[in-house]
Amino acid sequence: MNKQFTLIFIITGILSLIVTNSCQPKKQVEEEVDSEWVDSLQHVYEYGVCIDSMDVNRYEIRQGDNPAIIFSRLGFSALKADSITRASAHVLDPTKLKAGMHFCTLTTLDSMATIRYIAFAKSLTDYAVIDLTGDTIRAYEYTKDITLKRKYIEGTITSSLWNVIRDGGASPLLALKIADVYAWQIDFFDVKEGDSFQVIYHEAFIDDTIALEITSIDAAIFTHQGKAFTAIPFTQDSVFEYFDPEGNSLRKAFLKAPLDFFRITSRFSNARFHPILKRYRAHHGVDYAAPVGTPVKTIGAGTVIAKGYMNGGGHTVKIKHNSMYTTSYMHLSRYAKGLAVGSHVQQGEVIGYVGSTGLSTGPHLDFRVYKNGEAINPLAMDAPPSLPVKPELRDSFMLIKDRYLAELDSLHQQYTDTILEIKHIADSIQIHKPSNGKK
Repeated sequence: MNKQFTLIFIITGILSLIVTNSCQPKKQVEEEVDSEWVDSLQHVYEYGVCIDSMDVNRYEIRQGDNPAIIFSRLGFSALKADSITRASAHVLDPTKLKAGMHFCTLTTLDSMATIRYIAFAKSLTDYAVIDLTGDTIRAYEYTKDITLKRKYIEGTITSSLWNVIRDGGASPLLALKIADVYAWQIDFFDVKEGDSFQVIYHEAFIDDTIALEITSIDAAIFTHQGKAFTAIPFTQDSVFEYFDPEGNSLRKAFLKAPLDFFRITSRFSNARFHPILKRYRAHHGVDYAAPVGTPVKTIGAGTVIAKGYMNGGGHTVKIKHNSMYTTSYMHLSRYAKGLAVGSHVQQGEVIGYVGSTGLSTGPHLDFRVYKNGEAINPLAMDAPPSLPVKPELRDSFMLIKDRYLAELDSLHQQYTDTILEIKHIADSIQIHKPSNGKK
């Protein structure tokens, strides 16, 4: 890892601590301390079991394994293995055990190494635990605690948002969350070098160390082609949305594009040379190149008015959104399960998958928009925003907006100061480095 990335990781770690410490209340010292709480800090637990005096052995399920085979391999007699299998059947489904899944045993530390517990991982958080400590075998489900950490990251685009976030030490999946927030304002396959972002977000962890997922974005500023797009979270009428500083919703009637990741290969035109027909003709849509099987989403809520194979368009879905707008999705490889003419679909719902059916030279989506029955350029369409913050809620919104903007500004300043300090240290080291290269 080069020096630049090392410095970025250090900065990210420092700022993660800054955000966490600045946003969580300090625990006050009590005159009387809960003795059980103090005692619990002196012990180590796993799967809800105190393992201070136990040895934890971890294994991987092999091809063809079932509970009885696994228990026999652990040294149990056929009769005991059968008893354990029967006692744990309500929490451990043999049909769901797959090769590569993990399980562990908790054994005594003496020379006998007696197995006291067996824990099977059903997911990253869920386990089936078998208790062998008593006269009766007991089995139960255990779910690991998930902790949320509040973090901050910022960066400037040099290649892609995904790469910049990854190189900054954060989960690149954060890029998808950011794209969701700004789906109505920014085409993230059109971000330019020099675009920048600031994001405060929450990430879920298991065991306080294993990253699980990005759960939410608290606030963000994305500067695209010189224009700053600010996202402030606010809930009204029990609906959570992001708003700009003026209180206008970032959510519009239509998504910016029907695919998450794509490349535009052909734009709206009245005279495009058709690669198969070998002649010029109108192409009243936008072609998005993407791998076969890429999910295709409806850009807005509506009703399916057509579904089927339509000559040159191949497998096609048409959706009527309202009395004015209709959209068409062509060259699909297949349709979403359960989709039928008359189905009502929600904005962002998957309706099919990219293919190359009909008159197509390769996998892509031919996407078209019709306004009052006339084809219009999807890339030039400006859909109206949803409802802004209500007048009676504006004071509450302004308080939240001011708090988040102040926090983003403060974290940006700390980030900048940290970079300057690290640069100063790096320059000092360089200055004192012997010119002949000797230590």
